[in-house]
Amino acid sequence: MSRVYLANSPIHGAGVFAVEAIPKGYPILRIDDSRIVDEAHPLRPERGEYEHHRDWLANGLVVLMQPPERHINHSCDPNTFVRTMHGARYVFALYDIAADEEITYDYCINSGGNTVWTCNCGSARCRQTIHSDFFHLPLALQLEYLPLLDEWFVNERRDEIEGLLRWVLGDA
Repeated sequence: MSRVYLANSPIHGAGVFAVEAIPKGYPILRIDDSRIVDEAHPLRPERGEYEHHRDWLANGLVVLMQPPERHINHSCDPNTFVRTMHGARYVFALYDIAADEEITYDYCINSGGNTVWTCNCGSARCRQTIHSDFFHLPLALQLEYLPLLDEWFVNERRDEIEGLLRWVLGDA
């Protein structure tokens, strides 16, 4: 999409940046989920397809992220989130984004698993060590991110989300 461009990132490698100012709530790009990764369609490293470019979606679907979304870096203080609408995923501005600002999202939103890495985002809210599973986030952050969760994630992790809500509301 013409709203973004790729450039070197102070966070990690290449990053995605805003061509122009983008208001809070605006869609920035549609994510291309057309490249399914499964036993019949494995990754092909000779084509630049690598493990760390995969994304896990509803019902165990695994897709290969395409450029430019493949280059959206993690931040512990993200300026975007992903929402599925009418079967397609979109990146939306969480806050007003300035021209030439790097587009980031928190990789732990809508995420499970046991991947752990050291964060290089440099934000004041940096958690330093990141665990990929949403429910390993600090409680305050889980509550902050609750409205950003995609419907498929809420459906698949319903018991844990309901438990979180019961605990917060004192119904546990």
